[in-house]
Amino acid sequence: MTTPEAEQGGVAGADRATSEAAAARPEERLERAVRAAEQALIEYEIAVETFRVEIENFSRLHHQRLGPLYARIEELDARIAEARAARSGDPEDLRAAREARARLAPVPGVEELLHGWMDGDGLFPEAAAMLTDQPVRPPQRVRPSEEARGRYRELVRKAHPDLAQEDGERERREEFMTRVNAAYARGDENELRELAAEWAAGPAPAEHLPSRGEELYARLEWLSRRKEMLTLVAKELEDSALAAMLRLAPDDPDGLLDEIGARLRDDVAQRETELAALRGPG
Repeated sequence: MTTPEAEQGGVAGADRATSEAAAARPEERLERAVRAAEQALIEYEIAVETFRVEIENFSRLHHQRLGPLYARIEELDARIAEARAARSGDPEDLRAAREARARLAPVPGVEELLHGWMDGDGLFPEAAAMLTDQPVRPPQRVRPSEEARGRYRELVRKAHPDLAQEDGERERREEFMTRVNAAYARGDENELRELAAEWAAGPAPAEHLPSRGEELYARLEWLSRRKEMLTLVAKELEDSALAAMLRLAPDDPDGLLDEIGARLRDDVAQRETELAALRGPG
C-alpha cells in the first residue's frame, strides 16, 4: 500500500519532471525551428542552383547556335557601312564605317566567352559550317535530365555542408559538393550515380547534438542572412535577358532558338542583298 509520504513524494517528483519538461520545451521548439530552416534553405539552394545551371546551359546553347549568325550580321553591317562611305565620301559615313569596323576588332579572351566558336581573329570553321547548314557537333542540352535532377537533389539533401557540426566534416562535405555541382552542371548521370554510391559508403554524418539556445538563435540568424544572399542571386538570374528568353518557351527552348535563328538568317539575307546593291555590278 502506498503511504501518504510516498504519495506526496511521487507528486513532488512528478511536479519536478513537469517543470523540467516545460523548461526544455522552448529549446526543443527552437531546435525544431532551426532544423526546419536548414531544410528550407537547402531546398531553396537546390532551386537556385538548378535555375543557374539552366541559365548557364541555355547561354552556352545560345552562343553555339546563334553566335555565328550574330557575328555574320555584325560583319555585314560593317561592310555595308564601308560600301556606303566609299560611294558617298561623306565624312559622317566615313566615321560610321570606321566605328563599325572597330567594333569587330579582335578582343583578347573572346574564345573563352564564346565557348570555342570564335577567337580574336574570327569564326572557327565549325561555326562557319553552321552558317552553311553543314553538320556540326550537337549542342549541349539546355538542362539536366530528370534522373540527374533527382540524384542531385538527393545528394544535396544528404551531404550539404550546412548540416555539418564540425569543421572537418564541413570541409569534407564542401569538397564533395563541389564535385556534385560540377557533375550536375554537366548533366552527367553516371558520375552522379557514382557520387551517390561514394557518399553512401563514406563515414556516417556526425549525429546532431542539441545546441544551447544562444547557439540556436545565432544559427537562425545565419540561415536568414544566407537566404537573403540567395534571394539576391535568384533575382539577378530572373532579371537576366536569357531568363526572359527562357520564360518565352520554358518547355521548348530549342524551338525558341530555332525561331530566333530563322529570323537572324532572314536578317543576314537582307543585309547581303543590301550590300550587293551598294557595291553594284561587279
